[in-house]
Amino acid sequence: MRHIAIVGSGPAGYYTAEAAAKKWGEEVRVDVFDQLPVPYGLIRTGVAPDHQSIKLVSRRYEKTALSDNVRFVGNVSVGSDVSIAELQSLYDAVILATGAPNDRQLNLDGHDLANVFGSAAFVGWYNGHPQFADLAPDLSGRHAVVIGMGNVALDVARMLSKSEQEFAGSDIVAHALDALAASNMETITIVGRRGPHQIMMTPKELGELMHLERASPQVDKSDLPPVDDDSILEPGLRKSVTLLRDFAAIPQNIHGEKPIAIEFDFFASPTAFHGEYGRVTSVEVERTRVEAGRAVATGETYSIPADLVVTCIGYRSSPIEGVPFDERAGRFANDDGRILPGLYCVGWARRGPSGTIGTNRPDGYAVIELVEADIGAGERKKGREGFDELVEKRGLDVVTFRDWQNIEQAEEAAAREGAPREKFVDVASMIAARGPL
Repeated sequence: MRHIAIVGSGPAGYYTAEAAAKKWGEEVRVDVFDQLPVPYGLIRTGVAPDHQSIKLVSRRYEKTALSDNVRFVGNVSVGSDVSIAELQSLYDAVILATGAPNDRQLNLDGHDLANVFGSAAFVGWYNGHPQFADLAPDLSGRHAVVIGMGNVALDVARMLSKSEQEFAGSDIVAHALDALAASNMETITIVGRRGPHQIMMTPKELGELMHLERASPQVDKSDLPPVDDDSILEPGLRKSVTLLRDFAAIPQNIHGEKPIAIEFDFFASPTAFHGEYGRVTSVEVERTRVEAGRAVATGETYSIPADLVVTCIGYRSSPIEGVPFDERAGRFANDDGRILPGLYCVGWARRGPSGTIGTNRPDGYAVIELVEADIGAGERKKGREGFDELVEKRGLDVVTFRDWQNIEQAEEAAAREGAPREKFVDVASMIAARGPL
């Protein structure tokens, strides 16, 4: 019997559990750990609440989670409740699938001003992550600046510009919906260091900006390269740039009909945040030009009004004591998934925050091939039996997948009209909702 511990219950974790179950069948036992009482990682707390179709992938993970040889172990923090060394003593392989939950920092002057947030915190706020539910951003100002040229920046801009009615059918949490409904935002500026040909935005997410009730996307025609230059782009990026051209062609009178402007500011590198009375009021940027794909400073600076700033510039994994960590890359130090004997990583914890949710599937299957090569038929370790002994000894309050289903039913029952659920935003409420032990 092989015993596998997977730390993290997001896409990478459950694709890896699926791969292990398919590879070894009844000859494996997989325990999937999560520090929260609820599974699915970024599917629950990272994917935009108005992208419900993407969240449906969790049904695939549910099928894996309900199999007899895979177990969800929620409300257990690896590193404090149990160490990596202890897991390695109990399981033949320990696989870190912890994702990249921390913001990559933009350490500019003024980064600590009030109402400057990283996207992990801001997205976590409107998605109800317990760590960020109390963030309470001030949306009373008129100007927001979103820094970054990827889909997360688009998500943030879209959330800030939607009407309350446009959130129908989403699972945005109540505290965020109320705050956004009362927002006074008039201008949302999306700032990027490079130009239209270097964006990481996908056509679907860009296209959504064309259909907002209150907001109109705006691109300066002078920022766009010659149309013929688009021919060298890969198809997806070419479609995205075509949408930017469509934005630039929107007549001014159409912009005037909508109260919110989503302005794309290309070739702009933030250099400092300025504020008054401890609160951000503007972002200083330096004009750039692109040479060989890189942003080069020109020395020309200007200021963008900003009552709210959200930086969407990437993510980092959380270091765990005893596990080699690549500080520069913001992920675990590994050789194609191997960290140390018996210790592996997968997904964003392995490669950094890149790719789509589906990218984690081949990643999970690949790491199980490594594990098979390394552990053979297993070393007769205690596995979940040994962990259960440790739970008893330490008095840990483990949440099972059946418990999670009770929590999920309670969230669905509490949903406002038209919404799929109303998430619990603190751990105590989640634990209470699972029902009696």
